[in-house]
This record gives sequence, C-alpha cells and structure tokens, in this order.
Amino acid sequence: MKITLTGSLGNISKPLAKKLIAAGHQVTIISSKADKAAEIEALGATPAIGSVSDIDFLTKAFTGADVVYTMVPPNFGVSDYRKYIAETGEKYAQAIQKAGVKKVVNLSSIGAHLDGGTGPIAGLHDVENIFAGLDGVAVKHLRAGFFYVNFFHDIPMIKNAGFMGSNYSSDTNLVMVHPDDIADAAAEEIQASFTGKSVRYVTSAEHPISDVVKTLGTAIGKPDLKWMEFTDEQALDGMLKAGFPKPIASMYVEMGTAVRSGILFEHYYTNKPAAQGKTKLEDFANEFATLFNN
Repeated sequence: MKITLTGSLGNISKPLAKKLIAAGHQVTIISSKADKAAEIEALGATPAIGSVSDIDFLTKAFTGADVVYTMVPPNFGVSDYRKYIAETGEKYAQAIQKAGVKKVVNLSSIGAHLDGGTGPIAGLHDVENIFAGLDGVAVKHLRAGFFYVNFFHDIPMIKNAGFMGSNYSSDTNLVMVHPDDIADAAAEEIQASFTGKSVRYVTSAEHPISDVVKTLGTAIGKPDLKWMEFTDEQALDGMLKAGFPKPIASMYVEMGTAVRSGILFEHYYTNKPAAQGKTKLEDFANEFATLFNN
C-alpha cells in the first residue's frame, strides 16, 4: 500500500513508519523541517516537506495514498490552541477530499467525546466532528490515553523540589499509554479493513497516581518520592514560571481539572477495549530512570 503519515519523525510517527516499511509498504512522511529529509530517506520513506496549514501541499502529499495517518502537531505559539487544532483538522479534511483518499487513521485522545472542559483535547473533539463529514471516507479515531512520556516534564520538579505534582490528587486513576503502543495500534489499523467512522481506545495501563509515583520514584532511587496536589491557581502559576504562554498553561490546567473530576475517562470505562498495549508502567519506569540519570 501507499501510505502518507503526518507527524514527521515524532514519538509515534517514526516507529510507525518503521513498522510499515518493514511490512513492505511505500511510506511518505510529512515534515515541516527540511533538515529531516535525509533521516526520512534513511528510514526508507519519501519525505514531503511543507506545512500542514497549506491545503495545496497536503493535497499533493495525500494524492495516491491508500491510507493517510493524521495527527495535529503541537504549536504552543498560537493564542487559541483549540482553534488551531480544529483549523488543522479542517485543512486535513479538505485535502483528504481533494486527494480522493478513502481511508484515514486519526490520532485523537481519551476525552475527545466531550465538547469542552478538557483543555486541548476539546480541539481533537472538533477534529473528530470535522472528519465525520468526510463523505465516502472510512475513518478510525485512535483515542489515546495519557502519554507516559508526559511524566518527563516532572523531572526538573523532582530534582529541584523533591516531589511530583499536578492539580489532581494521588488517588486519581490515570489511563496511560506509551507512544510505541500507539504506533502498534496505528500500524494495525492502517493495514486492516474497516468502514464508516469508528473509535478505538489505545492504552497501556491504568494506575492511581500514588502507584505511578512509587514506581517511578523506586526506579530513580527515591522510593519515598511524594506527590503534591496543587490548586488550579498554583498549577497555572507553576506553568507560567516554567515559560508556558498563558493561553496554553490555562488549557492544561483545565485538562487537569477534567482528570480530577473523572469526566475525561468516563466514556473510556464504558467502552473499554479487551486488550491493552504491551508497555507497562514498570517498563516505562526504566525509560524514566535513564532520562532522569542522564
């Protein structure tokens, strides 16, 4: 098959490309950075260098593809993050229709069933709705859990303050996923046959925060590592001091409140998949320790 991937050589798209190339498919990888072209070619893929905001470029990159994998690249420089995500989804949709693509696998998120109160995830809700209007196109939305790798952002806090924390309690249950497990699911769906518009939840493990902190703390030689529950105001202040623009920081605080209330995971628990990914918390703890120590 001919497959076009967005996401450049990110945590999901790079391992996904490797899996598809190993399976004998012709893969094109979209990247906004020209300096990625040589690395893309070294994988055995074809680079398509351009912007996801350029519908003509996207149409050309999508034309001839049997399947397109879409994801919205992060952009913390925008003033309205939800609008940016939705607009990117709209440009994807227009290019998909113009290019005559018939099958799409789209990276979404747990909580995308909600129309608000979820921070940046609300933008992915908008993308799912936009793709619902694609006539004659089969779409599989991969609603991924909380990325394990988000905990990498806690490393400076651990080193400087001696604890981890966010605006939800240590009793909060998190549904988590490793990017490699998302790549596995995306590769499976890209090579599968499906019709209509559908959702697949992609997760690796579920644990209360207290278990996460204990496991990560033990891996880095700090078995007594603590979790600090911040107020929304403290969480916002911390992100602003860390250099996040206020519109972005405010959205992530809102996502934290959705985690705290449990609304983010409600639909997942009533539509829970039979199997999870292979990467368990203990596996990720080894990655966490490697980065922490280096």
